[in-house]
Amino acid sequence: MSESPCNIMKCDSLARKYLPGIRAEMVYRLVNNKGMSQSDAAKRLGITRAAISQYMSKKRGADIGADIKLCSEIDAVIDRWAMAVAGEDDHITLCDVCKCAMKK
Repeated sequence: MSESPCNIMKCDSLARKYLPGIRAEMVYRLVNNKGMSQSDAAKRLGITRAAISQYMSKKRGADIGADIKLCSEIDAVIDRWAMAVAGEDDHITLCDVCKCAMKK
């Protein structure tokens, strides 16, 4: 079974519509599930602690939404992303997130 090639329009759609919510969920898991401080999460992600606080309070990063349900596959990708940021795993790419999120 061959994978379809990347499509810039799908990636653009993911980046605008879905990635903020997925990233907010990943940040939430870093802080709550991994016990990482907001300051440490900010340093590892290269963003401000205020941005982390906004992700945590849902002021930044819309909900994942009805278009992408938090199915077990998306859930696993978000966990892998959090593990990569925490230094527990380093084998995940934006393409992994995009391919998973864009499945219908």
